[in-house]
Amino acid sequence: MESNEDGELLSRKAEWCDVTPLPQDDGPNPVVPIAYNEEFRETMDYFRAIYQADERSPRALRLTRQAILVNPGNYTVWHFRRLVLQALNTSLHEELDFLQQIANSNSKNYQLWHHRRWVVERLGTDAGAKELQLTKKILSLDAKNYHAWSHRRALGGWEDELDYCQHLLEEDIFNNSAWNQRYFVVTRSPFLGGLKAMRLSEVRYTVEAILAKPDNECPWRYLRGLYKDDTEVLVNDPQVSLVCLKVMNTKSNYVFALSMLLDLLCYGFQPSQEFRDAVDALWTSDTHPLESDLAKAICYILEHLDSLRSSYWMWRKNKLPLAA
Repeated sequence: MESNEDGELLSRKAEWCDVTPLPQDDGPNPVVPIAYNEEFRETMDYFRAIYQADERSPRALRLTRQAILVNPGNYTVWHFRRLVLQALNTSLHEELDFLQQIANSNSKNYQLWHHRRWVVERLGTDAGAKELQLTKKILSLDAKNYHAWSHRRALGGWEDELDYCQHLLEEDIFNNSAWNQRYFVVTRSPFLGGLKAMRLSEVRYTVEAILAKPDNECPWRYLRGLYKDDTEVLVNDPQVSLVCLKVMNTKSNYVFALSMLLDLLCYGFQPSQEFRDAVDALWTSDTHPLESDLAKAICYILEHLDSLRSSYWMWRKNKLPLAA
């Protein structure tokens, strides 16, 4: 990244003649000294001197800019910049412009996003609304940008967030970040009434998503989350067991259906003969008949079907009680 925009070293500027640079102390015998270039070394030497003196001046602000340009990940520089901005009561709208310059080449910089949130919180509601639009733009280019999602959550913007998640999932039902955000909204939004109030409609939506793409792990995980800390309701909700049965009866992409049914059985679900018949129909080997215990039979199928996690399914089978 470009750093010193006028190309002149600080030691040659009259503005800095009263400052004695403070070199980095690597100890008497550094094992692997870093070969900093001259501009980086000098910039940080002057920054250390200003930081030690706690000088909160316009030139200190310009110096933090230069230090950030040579190393955008230096959290000490970002922290000191905030102190200087507060002391000088500098325009934070101009600060957003500077942050955008950094973001163009460092969009996943933790310090940048933390600083941006600090700025927006002080600018107020109007800036927050613009930031929500900015995160939409970023997420349209990179749907899994963790920093943009975290920034969006910090901003609030609850009113239209469920609709936004719906839009993203209509574009890509496999978008696990959108599923995650949907759960965050359903459980945290002050306008929706909480998880229990939203459970019925969300289960209905999730079941539809599962039936459309049963090999998509996201809605299966989301379905479990809708019954967090309430396994009794999970077991007794016929929508959950029924979606497992429907997927198994298609005889394709049923790994997650079997996994969910296994969990239901472990939680105390009492299956009808229809479930036993559906599981039996998935196993075509005559030489190795399935066990009579349904949970163990499911583990055995998954052990062979889901080879990547075969050891896990063996472990699950060994953990089952004698009669599940």
